[in-house]
Amino acid sequence: MFLRFVFPPPPSLLVTTMSVVSFASMANAGLSELRGKHMEYSKFWEVKSGRKYKVDSRTGMVVCYTPAFLAGVASFALFPDESFRFLLLTSALSIHFFKRIFEVLFVHKYSGGMALDAAIVISLSYFISTATMIYAQHLSRDFPEPLMDLKYPGIALFLVGILGNSYHHCQLSKLRSKGEREYKIPKGGLFNLVVCPHYLFEILGFIGFSFISQTVYAFSLATGTALYLMGRSYSTRRWYVSKFENFPNNVKALIPYIL
Repeated sequence: MFLRFVFPPPPSLLVTTMSVVSFASMANAGLSELRGKHMEYSKFWEVKSGRKYKVDSRTGMVVCYTPAFLAGVASFALFPDESFRFLLLTSALSIHFFKRIFEVLFVHKYSGGMALDAAIVISLSYFISTATMIYAQHLSRDFPEPLMDLKYPGIALFLVGILGNSYHHCQLSKLRSKGEREYKIPKGGLFNLVVCPHYLFEILGFIGFSFISQTVYAFSLATGTALYLMGRSYSTRRWYVSKFENFPNNVKALIPYIL
């Protein structure tokens, strides 16, 4: 049944291995978040940061996103004669990471630091996953198309995801005036229902990638990313509850009224 929705797995040990590794590592990261072992960035930098080397958050996040953006842009030159589906995927990936860099530089307001080792790990993760998704799509060029074409629903999901994510990032940036550093309870949009609507829309964006791509690797990565962000959003809600006595009990972590 699943093969109705995906290209046949390519005869590549690398892509097959990465499909397993990406899912397992992201799922494990989500489980670690639930257990209180956080990736040390954003509000969780202050948790058990010790004496590790750090960079300011803005620099760290640019380091995280730039290699993946360059991988997306480079794919247009490295694979010039690919299918329309390949063009859609690489364009979506490039837009996604360009948007992230733009928001880091001009939208987000940071108050803390970021562990340097966390920045390197996240940067490598984004770069490797982006490059592998592009390579897996390239290897699928000679396979017959899946019986069910999901690329146009994928475009719709990607656009909903990136626009919803951007909107809620802008809402977050409005919480602080210039020079303010303290955290506040987010309000506006879906923040009235969940702590991390920006994560919810990011998941939709990754599902959009997987629908556009329709490769096993893309679905594996999207599932792993969803599990990680579920864990991260649950930890974020737990953090807000611990910091604010007036945090509303009806506000969930990720999915309105459910989770």
